[in-house]
Amino acid sequence: MTSEKRTALVVGGSGLVGKEVISELIASEKYTEVVTLTRKPLDFTHPKLLSIIFNFDHPDASVVCGDDIFCCLGTTMKKAGSKEAFYRVDYTYPIEIAQLGHQNGAKRFAIVTAMGADSGSMFYYNRVKGDVEATLKKIGFDALLIFRPSLLVGNRGETRLGEQIGEGLSKILRPLIPIKYRSIEARKVAKAMVTITASNVKGTLVYESDVMQEF
Repeated sequence: MTSEKRTALVVGGSGLVGKEVISELIASEKYTEVVTLTRKPLDFTHPKLLSIIFNFDHPDASVVCGDDIFCCLGTTMKKAGSKEAFYRVDYTYPIEIAQLGHQNGAKRFAIVTAMGADSGSMFYYNRVKGDVEATLKKIGFDALLIFRPSLLVGNRGETRLGEQIGEGLSKILRPLIPIKYRSIEARKVAKAMVTITASNVKGTLVYESDVMQEF
């Protein structure tokens, strides 16, 4: 009996978590091909990796294909420049990718949102994250896997002063902070995403930061 071989589709592969997800997928025996959709070329290659330059504002539905979709899209209000631009990256793009992928036969959808994601939140960031989770639940994947990390740490390749300060304070206060609220390495989030998605779980499942810390 031959083991199932899958194709993974990664969106947001140039970001902190996305790069780690690609590395985990390449190393996994479960996946024979890893396809990425990015605005710009990635800075690395691999025989298993197919990188496609993709216009998220005018998506080509024909390339949004894969057994498992890993969505690592996300920005900050400062980087986006406006609420509208932030909403487009953190809500519109993920939902469009999910809908197209589901239409093209994707079975599983894994997404990074954020701790505190809640459609009823008074904070815009958390509210948008909650909205995207709520809409994804209506699409009908065999498995919808939602990962809510706390403060992410790792090499971003860019400077985010607020996050640098938060990361520094987190390291100092780490022993006093409950596990769920401690900063978490992007590689742990990625490993959790790939390991759990590849394990044939079904239904809508939410993983908080303390669970991801175990990977």
